[in-house]
Formats: sequence, C-alpha cells, structure tokens
Amino acid sequence: MVERYVMSVDQGTMSTRCILFDHSGRLVSVAQREHQQYFPRPGWVEHDALEIWRNLQRIVPQALAGAGVDAEQIAAVGIANQRETTVLWDRRTGLPKGRAIVWQDTRTAPLLAELARTTGEDFFLDRCGVPLSTYFTAPRIRWLFDHVPGLHESAERGDVLFGTIESWLIWNLTGGPDGGLHITDVTNASRTMLMNIRSLDWDDDLLALFGVPRAMLPQIRPSAACYAKARSVLPGVRIGAALGDQQAALFGQTCFGPGEAKCTYGTGSFLVLNTGTDLIRSRHGLITTVGYKVGDEPAVYALEGPIAVTGSLVQWFRDQLGLITSAPEIETLARTVEDNGGCYIVPAFSGLFAPRWRSDARGVIVGLTSYITKGHLARAVLEATGWQTREVVDAMNADTHMPLAELKVDGGMTADNLLMQFLADVLDVPVVRPLVAETVSVGAAYAAGLTVGYWPDLEGLRRNWHRAAQWLPDMDPGARESAYGDWQRAVERALGWVRPTEGD
Repeated sequence: MVERYVMSVDQGTMSTRCILFDHSGRLVSVAQREHQQYFPRPGWVEHDALEIWRNLQRIVPQALAGAGVDAEQIAAVGIANQRETTVLWDRRTGLPKGRAIVWQDTRTAPLLAELARTTGEDFFLDRCGVPLSTYFTAPRIRWLFDHVPGLHESAERGDVLFGTIESWLIWNLTGGPDGGLHITDVTNASRTMLMNIRSLDWDDDLLALFGVPRAMLPQIRPSAACYAKARSVLPGVRIGAALGDQQAALFGQTCFGPGEAKCTYGTGSFLVLNTGTDLIRSRHGLITTVGYKVGDEPAVYALEGPIAVTGSLVQWFRDQLGLITSAPEIETLARTVEDNGGCYIVPAFSGLFAPRWRSDARGVIVGLTSYITKGHLARAVLEATGWQTREVVDAMNADTHMPLAELKVDGGMTADNLLMQFLADVLDVPVVRPLVAETVSVGAAYAAGLTVGYWPDLEGLRRNWHRAAQWLPDMDPGARESAYGDWQRAVERALGWVRPTEGD
C-alpha cells in the first residue's frame, strides 16, 4: 500500500514553509524560504505577494523530494497564513496592485483616530468583535483607495480583488486569472473588520463605512472544508483547509475545549483562548474572533490577545544593537546576571496591541543606571515577553471568570528555557511545550486531513499530541507582584509618544 501524507503550507511574516505530516502527526519533510521585508517609511511594513507565490512554487517540490514522494501521495493540503496582511490584485492579469501591506504596518492610524471620533469603538466591537487598531485589514483597503488613483473604481467593477494571503495563494493554486477560486475562511475574515462576527457574513454597514465594494471580496467558507483541487503546483490535490496562523496553532495544539489556551511565540506573540460556541465580547481589551469552523458544524469562538513585538525584539537586539550574533545567545547572555537590575524594556515599536491598543505608544527603556550591563538588557528583553503575556492573561481571566489553568506554548522562542520558566513564574501556571513544535503547520494539516478523512475526528487528533517539556511556577508571590507593578509603570512611560497630528 502506498503511504499517503498531508501537506501544510505555513505562509508567515518572515518566510513560507511547506511540511509533510504522516498519520501520527510526525513531520516527514520540510522546505522553507524567506521573503524580503520592505520598510519604505517609519511604521510602514510591506511584502511582495508575487515573491511569496513564487517561493511557494519553489518549496512545494522541495518538500515532496525531501520525503521521496510525488503529488499523488498527498491526501490534502491545508494553508495557514499571516493574518490581516492585505493584498489587492488585478483579476485579469493576476498582478498585485502594489506591495501587500503587512499586519505590523501602522500607516492607517490617522484614519482610525477619525473613526474613533465619528463612529466610536463600540460600533466595531459589537459588529466585528475587534477594536479600532492599525492591526486590522479594512482600514488598509480604505488607505489604498485614498492613495492609488482609480483603484476604488476598478474594485467596484470587480476588476480588483482583495484577499489576505491564503486567498491570494488559493486563487493562484486553483487557476489564477484562468478561473481561480476567490475564497477566504471564517478565521481570516474575522480579522478584516468587515465580517459580522455573529452571522459570519460580510456586513453591509461595515462595507459602507469603509467604502469597500462587495464585488472585490472573497466568499467566506469554513476553516476545514474541501474547497477545490489545485490546478497549479499540486495538480489534482484537494485543498482541504485554510486558517489564520494563530487559529491553526490553536487547532494544532488540540485546544478543542472551552478554557483551553495556547500562545505562539514568534515575531509577535498571540495568546488564544477557546470559548466554545459562546461569543464573548471582551470588556478588557481582547479580540473576539473565530477560532475555527469545521464543515457544517457551528463555529468555535475564541478570545485573542495579540502582542506585537516579542521575537522581533530579540532580532532588534541582535541586528540593530549588535549585542549578540544569534538569537539563542540571548539566553546565555541573560544568565550572566541574576535579575534585570531594575531595567525594563517596553517594545512598543508599532504601538501596543492587546490589552491596551495604543498606537501612540513607542518603545522605551527605563531604569537605566551605570550598574546596567548588556546582560541586564538581555534579561529585560526576555522579560518583556513574559510581562506582556501576563497582561493578556489577566484580561482573559477577567473576561471569562475561568482562571487559566495551563498554557500550551509553541514557536521559536519556546527553545529559550529561561524565558519559559519566567513565563510560568509570572503567570503562576504550568507552561507546556508539545513534542511537535510546528503547531501552526500541524494545525493546518490536521484541519485538511480531517476534511478528507485522513484523521477520523478531533479525539484522534488529541491522541497525536504529546508533551515535550513543562515549566512550573517558582517565584515568590510578593516579588512577582512588585515586579509586575514596575512593568506597568514602565508601560505608562511609553504611552502618548506619537503626537495626534503625526502620520499619514
């Protein structure tokens, strides 16, 4: 009998990965390729969508070759993607209308300030579950309409299409200009500020408010469903799932029950809590989002606390300051001191996301004295991730009245044992890392495999999850709360740095 596999495509902020998994959820083959980051102005972040598509065309054959298999042995492919990143492209030529605007980009701040004055945040929280923030998609579409002559008129005619990255890839995989399928899934649609969080359809009032024509929008589909067969790159292979990367990680961590949570530590970090079929509107600065939707089953909702800068703070420490030569060195450097020496770093490079949502904040280092060494700075870099996570967990506990009992973690930063122990200490709960660290990829694979019957049910997926490491809290409660208070005082000093008249 010929062995069959499920393929996942994880199109992330820094790179695109293609991974093959077997029935036990074991990684069989992986291929990865980075893409260029563009920073044309302060606060602007862009990607070349064509480069991302070409990278996918290169790495899929590499992943197949690495496993010694061909496309006929792939039962299905699932796609996970960097969310909120906005692509507009020409329906006839397949060419993007300029570079994609990345989720980290803050150029829409003036527009959001105007919406806060004229419409108010409660309108958006009620309709689409998210606050007014540069993080989300619809303001970027509006910004492009306002700055690219003729673009809005083309979109009204249906000549220009919008999508997040999974829409762009699926459209190209299924034919592109020659009849490509224009779809998105509910998890990605829930990040646009255009989908009604209750009806799971595009909301006419939100479309009118942002001036977004329905003709340019993809059809909203479940996260796990057989969309179509690929015509390019993987001809004949069924596309069985699409999820935003953090929802894919929730699925990959098998957080299928209400109250189960995971946090992915990458460029940014994203803590997601399953709330079941209950839609909980956050009162404490979190995002109400769709966790996943399997076929015709009811949607599973989640609360999410995105943190803009965590792993990218380590990259900054390495590349901009030159205090280390590789990311893993930060743990070694941080261990040269016993504590942070009273130094705190608030990495508000793109403002602050959950639970504060302050686009006017910028990064600060406080508590500097002549005593501080690069070891103290390294420890402060790592601790910034822990304290930002604590703020999000406190908000989740307040919203749900179900105190977090355990946090499942994944992503590149979980290799840092000092950071993981610090997380357990400041959260006062066990922190658990799975055996398969690529949970975004495995989640996309699980959803696609579930769609085509490669895996039978959710309980079968749970049996594939295995613990690799665990950290238990070991910090004096008084010391924890004192240090947390210092962190909060540091954050206050980061607020209000950008003047309201700046931007655009």
